[in-house]
Amino acid sequence: MICLGLIALIALLDLMLKSGIEALPEDTFPRTLPGFGGRVELRRVHNEGFPMGVLRQSPRLVQGFSLFVICTVLLRFSLLLPQKRRRLEKLGLAMVLGGALSNLTDRFFRHYVVDYLYIKRKPLNRIVWNLGDGFIALGMLITLSSGLLPKQCGSAKKE
Repeated sequence: MICLGLIALIALLDLMLKSGIEALPEDTFPRTLPGFGGRVELRRVHNEGFPMGVLRQSPRLVQGFSLFVICTVLLRFSLLLPQKRRRLEKLGLAMVLGGALSNLTDRFFRHYVVDYLYIKRKPLNRIVWNLGDGFIALGMLITLSSGLLPKQCGSAKKE
């Protein structure tokens, strides 16, 4: 149940942030965020494709593929959910689903994903991202590393 709440929390928080970004006037951007030593900026980018604008000319393909990936991850997550172990894998997949759900909502209702965070450090300075993207990346790392840990820590090995 905690994982289901985490999915909803991540998706709703990111969607609220995106709505707030969209409501700000254009001349608000870019804005340096305090507390990060000038290394993080708030921007507003409308990404109609995959990360870094890949396939932006094919919005239906991007929507369809995104929906397919989410359904695949959701199937994996739903098969794991009743199992007692594999907590790290469940946590990672919940993070991926929360971020992906937020971005999928953008793709279908706005027809673009709102990206708003820019980090002025290599290699991250090549992209503008959103909280959902961050949770997708973190969730993927957790999910992939869960298979490397001993069974007691929630690995993907058979029980």
